[in-house]
Amino acid sequence: MSLTLDDIRAAANAIRDQVVHTPMVRAFRLDALSGAEVALKLENRQHTGSFKDRGALNKILSLSETERARGVIAVSAGNHAQGVAYHAGRLGIAATIVMPKPTPFVKIEATEALGATVVLEGEDLSQAADHAARLIAERHFTLIPPYDDAAVMAGQGTIALEMLASADFDCLIVPIGGGGLIGGIATAAKALRPGIEIYGVEAALYPSMSDAIAGREPRAGGNTLAEGIAVKRPGRLTRPIVEALVTEIFLVSEAAIERAVQTLVESEKIVAEGAGAAGVAALLDNAERFKGRKVGLVISGGNIDSRVLASILMRGLARDGRLAKLRIKIGDVPGALARVAQIIGASGANIIEVYHQRMHYDVPVTMADLDVMVETRNRQHVTELFQALRAAGYTARLLSESTGGN
Repeated sequence: MSLTLDDIRAAANAIRDQVVHTPMVRAFRLDALSGAEVALKLENRQHTGSFKDRGALNKILSLSETERARGVIAVSAGNHAQGVAYHAGRLGIAATIVMPKPTPFVKIEATEALGATVVLEGEDLSQAADHAARLIAERHFTLIPPYDDAAVMAGQGTIALEMLASADFDCLIVPIGGGGLIGGIATAAKALRPGIEIYGVEAALYPSMSDAIAGREPRAGGNTLAEGIAVKRPGRLTRPIVEALVTEIFLVSEAAIERAVQTLVESEKIVAEGAGAAGVAALLDNAERFKGRKVGLVISGGNIDSRVLASILMRGLARDGRLAKLRIKIGDVPGALARVAQIIGASGANIIEVYHQRMHYDVPVTMADLDVMVETRNRQHVTELFQALRAAGYTARLLSESTGGN
C-alpha cells in the first residue's frame, strides 16, 4: 500500500486547527426511510464547502520552502480549486488554478476571490491538465493533485479518524470520483476497525472505478448532477486501495441523486451538492442492505448552484404531488374563472399561478384553456381536486406528468 494509518495520523496532526473538525449528526428521518441507524459527517461545513480542504492543505504543508516559493498549481473546475486557493493564500503561497474554458463564471469568481490566479485553457479537464504541465515545465510550479497522491489521500483519510472517534459504525458509505476520499477513509477505517465495511458510490454515468476494477473499457460520460465525482479515469494510486478495501461500489442514477439532495434539504435541513448526496442516494436505493446497521455517511460537499437547488426542490414538489399544473377547459364567459377558483379553494388547494389561454388552435372560439399551478398536500389531494372539477362539469388534465396521471 502507498498509504498507512501512520500517514493519516500525521496528516491529522499537521492540519489540526487549520481545517474544520466537522460535526457528526444523527439523521433520524433517514433512519425512518432506510431502517438503518444513520449518522452524517458534514464536510459541507469546511471553509470552502467540501472535504477537499483537508488533502489540499496536507499536500501544501508537505512542500519544501523552495517549492512553496515557486508557487503551486492545480487543475480543477470545482472544489479542489477552492481548497488549494484558500489554503495557499492563507499560507502566503502563490497559487495558479487552470480551469477549462467552459467553467461556470461563479466557480471562476469564487476561486479568484480566494487569491488564486485563474488560467482558462482547454475545453475539458484533460486539455487544462496539458496546459498545466506546460506551465510547470516553464515556471517550476509544484502540482497539487486532486486525488492521486499519498499526501492528499492522507489528508482526506483524517475524516475517518474523526468519524470512528465518534461512533462504532458497522459500515461507511463514501462517494468515489478519482478515489482519493475513499482511499484515505478506507485505509484509516480498516486499520482501526478491520471488521468495518466500506461502500463506495459512483454516479451511474461515471462508473470509472467500477469499470477499472472489473477490467471493463471506460464508459463514463454525460451530464450529471454529481459533477464532483464525474471522473473519467480513476487514480493510479487509489485504484488498488479501493480494490483491496472496499466491499462494493454502488452506482446511483441521476433521479436517485436528485431525490437525495431534496431529501437532505427537506428532511435533515442540510444542503449538499450532487456528489455530496450520493451516499444518501445509495443508502435509500439499497435500504434492505443496511437495515438495522449503524451507517456512517460522508456528505462530501455543499457547493451547489442556487438555481439548480431551487429547480430540484420544485421538481421534488411536483414528484410528490405537492405541486401540480392543471389544464382546465372553461367557457369564455364572465364568471367562469371565479367558479373554477372557488372549486379549487374549496378543495383545500392553493392557486399559485393562472394562465388564461384563448389562442390554442384546438380550443373552440367560445372556450378557453385555463392553466393553473396549485399547491396540494399530496398525490391523493390532486386526485380529489380532479374529482371535484369533473363533478362540477369541467374537463381537466394534468400537465405536470411527474405527479402521476389523472
